[in-house]
Amino acid sequence: MKLDIQNTAFVFPGQGSQSVGMGKDLAADYPAAKQIFEEADSILGLALSRLMWEGPDAELNDTVNTQPALYVHSIAAYRTFTHLYPDLKPASMAGHSLGELSALAAAGALSFADGLRLVRKRGELMKHAGTLTPGGMAAILGLDIPTLDQVCAEASTSDEIVQVANDNCPGQVVISGAKAAVERAMAGAKAAGAKRALPLAVSIAAHSPLMGAIQAEWNEAVQAANFSDAQIPVVGNAYAATLGDEAAARADIIEQMQSRVRWTDSVKLLSAQGITTFVEVGTGSVLGGLIKRIVDGATVYPLGNPADFTALE
Repeated sequence: MKLDIQNTAFVFPGQGSQSVGMGKDLAADYPAAKQIFEEADSILGLALSRLMWEGPDAELNDTVNTQPALYVHSIAAYRTFTHLYPDLKPASMAGHSLGELSALAAAGALSFADGLRLVRKRGELMKHAGTLTPGGMAAILGLDIPTLDQVCAEASTSDEIVQVANDNCPGQVVISGAKAAVERAMAGAKAAGAKRALPLAVSIAAHSPLMGAIQAEWNEAVQAANFSDAQIPVVGNAYAATLGDEAAARADIIEQMQSRVRWTDSVKLLSAQGITTFVEVGTGSVLGGLIKRIVDGATVYPLGNPADFTALE
């Protein structure tokens, strides 16, 4: 085993990491993973696993399906790890946006079933918000957060707000909000020295006040879910702080809907706590790339398919 588990954090990806075929080989090789996919299909009453493994892309990329797909793959990979190494627990966990729910489920703060239902509800509500209050998002490259905060403030009006949605890593930030305000902020960012300002192909203004349209219903869903205290420390997105108990976990998941994902600060906190190795549990390697730009010398491993498990031995 290559991991020094005492210095290792497991991290869980969010939207953008999905791809057709995700988890298929894992389920084929490991019964513990296959069982998770079968449970997910049964709980949701639909063949989510077939959609994940066969597509089509357009249907998988619908946020209603994307969010549970990423969650299920992450938990299947984590369950496989715990089956292979029952005595090994990472020192800490964190997840990017949707991935925070995966992290909480892996840490024992939510059951797999409760977490899956909550993730599915999250996707449904966010899609609904995109219909009620459509907006936009854009990636801004090469501008620091204080400058971009100022750009967003100047681009916003009382009726059209744009703000930092994802602080992914130094030099890579996503803004979100009313479409006109996002367009003004893109122009302002370029004028302030941004290398690039790229609109994203979405109509959902995630992590912005436009999610206020569904906030009350999301609050109800979170409050109705059965949370427990996490058995492994989890760093939350809203404040980049360790969630001390189940009340803190609920509050962070609620706050996260309209607040920025403080991924840079979260990773810096884990590093300050002695974490030197990060294992990305589930689909893709997006977070690993970000982490390498946040922490010099960090070791990162993907953990989503059989070859990844073999590489850790």
